[in-house]
Amino acid sequence: MAQRLNAIALIVRDYDEAIDYYTRVLDFTLVEDTQLSPEKRWVLIAPPGSSQPQLLLAKAANAEQTTRIGNQTGGRVFLFLHTDDFWTDYQRMRERGVRFCETPREESYATVVVFEDLYGNRWDFIQMKS
Repeated sequence: MAQRLNAIALIVRDYDEAIDYYTRVLDFTLVEDTQLSPEKRWVLIAPPGSSQPQLLLAKAANAEQTTRIGNQTGGRVFLFLHTDDFWTDYQRMRERGVRFCETPREESYATVVVFEDLYGNRWDFIQMKS
């Protein structure tokens, strides 16, 4: 039997605001945007050059979900974005106003830096070493 993650839900404040940030600032691709009801949409995005897994942008639907926007993991790094061109992508992200929590560092396994997205979710941005 084979299984895989298809999508990871990311709670957001507003669909269009989130789509704009992830596609314009991080160059993600809008995979799908389907209206399900007057309040709910099915919005999938993916990093450039990747198709799986995708992020499902899930608009907070109540007060409890709203408290989780930007803090789905209690302040820990939530998502791990890999690249094959760290320094080019890092510079482009800086120019577009991405909030980095540290300076990039060379680890034995990768070049890595932590950044925060529009909502404050923490991401590791990584280029693995061969």
